[in-house]
Amino acid sequence: MTLLAANTRRAPASRASARPRVVALVIGLALLVVTVILSLAFGSRPVSVTEVVDGVTTWLRGQTPTEIGALAVQSRIPRTALAMLAGAALAISGALMQAITRNPLADPGILGVNTGAALAVVIGIAFFGLADTWGYLSLALIGAGLTAVFVYFVGSVGAGGTTPIKLALAGAATTAALTSLVSAILLPRQNVLDEFRYWQVGNVGRAEWETMALVAPVLVFGAIVAIFSASALNALAMGDDVATGLGVHVGRIRIVAAIAGVALCAAVTAVAGPIGFVGLMVPHVVRLVSGPDQRWLLPLSAIGGAILLVAADTIGRVIGSPGEVEAGIITAFVGAPVLIVIARRTRMRAL
Repeated sequence: MTLLAANTRRAPASRASARPRVVALVIGLALLVVTVILSLAFGSRPVSVTEVVDGVTTWLRGQTPTEIGALAVQSRIPRTALAMLAGAALAISGALMQAITRNPLADPGILGVNTGAALAVVIGIAFFGLADTWGYLSLALIGAGLTAVFVYFVGSVGAGGTTPIKLALAGAATTAALTSLVSAILLPRQNVLDEFRYWQVGNVGRAEWETMALVAPVLVFGAIVAIFSASALNALAMGDDVATGLGVHVGRIRIVAAIAGVALCAAVTAVAGPIGFVGLMVPHVVRLVSGPDQRWLLPLSAIGGAILLVAADTIGRVIGSPGEVEAGIITAFVGAPVLIVIARRTRMRAL
């Protein structure tokens, strides 16, 4: 009877704690729809709502519109779709890396994973004449994976083992070293520099359906692994000993989640370049609503990442008209202050 009463009391509390997350999910989806509509409507040439509807309708029918506005909308559909995919993947990747390292500063850019993928692609372009997305994806996966292993190894050396500050320092040092290698390879090779320069900044302007179809299996794999790892990551947040006591294979879940995070980051880097700060900002903002529960944090982060990158791409097209400012520049401009705030709060908690 006592146990039944306890469960009865606990159920309303559980529903109450889930209510803000459900509200956040609904609001996030609504904001994503609004952001997508704005992305289709605004750019170097703003279009009307009627032209947006006409452009989307004719695209769904496989037809070519006759009006210039509707044609502009059709040209924005692929880049909007890529921005959604890339933003969601980077946000999930950042959330996974923060969970497995228990480091609030972890994200693909801070830990050097983006730069490792970029270096591998540069080597492929410069020395092997790489020019196709499949080659970019393969080398990006290899470079990102090797960099992640190296940073984790360096961050675990010494007294105390792996700590958040050691991982952040190892990632920053690795990023600096790899960036120097990228510059050393590019500077003597003007043709490679021209080909790499646009990609390096981080942009979704070259979105193509064939390219997205190529990386989609990697993104789906990473997202599925992340979702199924959520409960184990919740246990991992309580410490390795507690997680082990709950039946979680700590080493295995870290490896599996790391593979998913690196795969998501590398796939995005292969098609859109090394876009930074999305994986750092979004999970922190989402955590204010979802709390540390990965079962809510991961899907909400995916929605938030998609919103952020679609909005960044739209803003870049508007302020850079008739050209554009790359989405990677916009996210860096917004993300740098966020990084400073997070670093200060982390230091104060440590003191």
